[in-house]
Amino acid sequence: MKKHLVLITLFSILLVSSCKEKSKESLSKDSNEPIVEVNDVRRVEPPFWWTGFKNTSLQLLVKHSGIGSYNAEISYPGVTIEKVHTADSPNYLFLDLKISETVQPGKFNIVFSKDSTSKLFQTYELKAREQKAEDVIGFNSSDAIYLITPDRFANSNPNNDSFEQLNEKGIDRKNNYARHGGDIEGIASHVDYIKNLGFTAVWPSPLLTNDMPSGSYHGYAITDYYQVDPRFGTLEEYKELASKLESNNMKLIMDQVANHCGLEHWWMKDLPFKDWVNYQEHYEQNKANWSSEIVKRSSHRRTTNQDIYASKTDKKEMTDGWFVKGMPDLNQRNPFMAKYLIQNSIWWIEYLKLGGIRQDTYPYPDKDFMSDWAGAIMKEYPNFNIVGEEWSSNPLLIGYWQDGQKNTDGYDSNLRSTMDFAMQEKIVAGLKNKETWGTGLKEIYVALANDFHYKRPLDILVFPDNHDMSRIFTQLNGNIVDTKMALSYLATIPRTFQMYYGTEILMNDFDKPGDHGLIRTDFPGGWNGDAVNAFTGENLSIEKKEMQNYISKLMNFRKHSKAIHDGKTMHFAPEKNTYVLSRFSDDETIVHILNKNEQPFDLKLDRFNELGLDGKTLKNVFTGETITWSNTLTLNHKGSYLFTTKL
Repeated sequence: MKKHLVLITLFSILLVSSCKEKSKESLSKDSNEPIVEVNDVRRVEPPFWWTGFKNTSLQLLVKHSGIGSYNAEISYPGVTIEKVHTADSPNYLFLDLKISETVQPGKFNIVFSKDSTSKLFQTYELKAREQKAEDVIGFNSSDAIYLITPDRFANSNPNNDSFEQLNEKGIDRKNNYARHGGDIEGIASHVDYIKNLGFTAVWPSPLLTNDMPSGSYHGYAITDYYQVDPRFGTLEEYKELASKLESNNMKLIMDQVANHCGLEHWWMKDLPFKDWVNYQEHYEQNKANWSSEIVKRSSHRRTTNQDIYASKTDKKEMTDGWFVKGMPDLNQRNPFMAKYLIQNSIWWIEYLKLGGIRQDTYPYPDKDFMSDWAGAIMKEYPNFNIVGEEWSSNPLLIGYWQDGQKNTDGYDSNLRSTMDFAMQEKIVAGLKNKETWGTGLKEIYVALANDFHYKRPLDILVFPDNHDMSRIFTQLNGNIVDTKMALSYLATIPRTFQMYYGTEILMNDFDKPGDHGLIRTDFPGGWNGDAVNAFTGENLSIEKKEMQNYISKLMNFRKHSKAIHDGKTMHFAPEKNTYVLSRFSDDETIVHILNKNEQPFDLKLDRFNELGLDGKTLKNVFTGETITWSNTLTLNHKGSYLFTTKL
């Protein structure tokens, strides 16, 4: 009798177990029973996907101990596994999926089987897209972008300042290279401030996890490409920030890094392939004693991308070398790495409804990959925009990276926008240098004349400074008038405009010019107990309030000026310490004047008859006063003047 009871019990257990397995494997969409959601596998990336992409392929990175010896199956209408790839590490599989155009959103289980008794189940989801691809609109020349270093902007949630499981713990506002506690909520809670200044887009430096032992605040040493750093907040808060900006007719630009990751990235502990990162063998042989002296660093000779005489050695040292010892250089020539990075960018665009991507260190990765990367994104989102960082004073190099450029090597980047470091440099030089035949305002004039080289000058991104260079106020030796001249000129030329947080209150790095930690100073008022609050104006100095007001007038005027957004441009060679530039459309003409004369000066206007302004009334954007464009215009002080025919 006891024997019968034991057999019955064993049979019952097997029956229940069998039912559970069948339930796990109940994958058919035709079944009315929901699947049993199971997450046996350590990591699958992308973590979910969407239906309705033009590219119907999807490659899943699967990470789990010993997963390389498993087979994979999916039984879901419209989803098929085309190929299963093993890696050099036994702990990875890469699954090539085909997703039909008619597939329905839903969840299904991926079944990994080693034998009849060893099975793992992983629930995966295809989501419905929330908007049409053509409705994903990228930033353009009508936008003014506000760049933020999130850790230094505002700390609205002190509860997320530190986490025990992360390498760098705590905050120390007295240390310019430590965490200070700024977060996503801090940005979201001050969207109104940014909007009232007249900005239409926000670009935070990377918000993804940087689990590095030190210096993790800046965000450029990413250790997980699908995870928001918990010290900044949550994935949901990131999405809420994007939604809040969208509801205010503003755009979120994501700072991405395809060239390198952080040394503490999870895959550095178990690299999937022998060529996942550049100089991988050298790293693995020396990682026990890894240092700045041992690492093979990039030469930073970015001209090797265009140089028709460049040696293979120079090209390799540039693209394959690590940026710094703590940032492994990713090998985009590995097809699995390439696919991973492309899908990651598309995932974030779709999830956050991004208004653009800023791609860090654009000339450093494999340039053929970068063309494929940008091309894949623009194919899915034809109205999107990407700006690449090319830190060069040479317009030839800047123009090379813009799509449509007729490069002699036939290279087309598929990149709509690049960054105008050349213009930034010349504006600073032109304002600081004395007026001679070839220096001073002439340097700025010639810099704009170089636009003949650019395919679309309007799409080039211009800026007074950024998170990697001295503040514009510092560069111009603390001269407020020159700082205003630089800003007004940059805001009116045919470009997309970007400004770094704090420029509106004359933030500077005088104590240690060029020091990154000092450049990225805390924004006053972003922390409880701050003596000065620049958000409200409390205890803010008169000159800083006046600069805030200046920026607000300039940016809010720019926001509504079609002539600046996409109008035609005409400028006149500088004479007698003045430089006149005009932008004009069917319904508006604006005139911008840079005046270096220290004493009142009468500018004769007959030289500018081509503008067709004779007898017309124009308004001074900054003072509200009106003038009649006639014989002369009295410029009472050194500085910038901005006039519009819109009264």
